[in-house]
Amino acid sequence: MKKDHTIKVQGQCGVLWFAGWLFTLGLLKLGFWKGLIAVIIWPYYIGVWATALGG
Repeated sequence: MKKDHTIKVQGQCGVLWFAGWLFTLGLLKLGFWKGLIAVIIWPYYIGVWATALGG
């Protein structure tokens, strides 16, 4: 028998994270290009770090 699975995505956490990230970039007074690089590169490093914590 086939079972249907439903995946629910919580969008509020992503919006909150992005707002916090933009606040941090503004607080550090990064320029546009440094801020763009930070938005692209740092989530990768945070993901690698979080994966290492999980084992």
